[in-house]
Amino acid sequence: MLYLSELLIQNPHLESFDDLLAVVKDRSQGEIHLKIDIKPNYPDTPANWEDAIEGAFSGVYSVMGPRIDKTEDDF
Repeated sequence: MLYLSELLIQNPHLESFDDLLAVVKDRSQGEIHLKIDIKPNYPDTPANWEDAIEGAFSGVYSVMGPRIDKTEDDF
């Protein structure tokens, strides 16, 4: 099982959410499960960050599409 918190600890050099997605995609090879146990603290983390991370892990790019920087509270 791949833990998001472990990826963040092992890669302190990451500077953006996009960098994290690249690492998740790379490390997903050979893994079956992903545990999203922490929220990434990057300035560019989008509102749909969990979907984007799951998409990078599973290879479903439709959820990695355009970022949604607004939440329901913004409307």
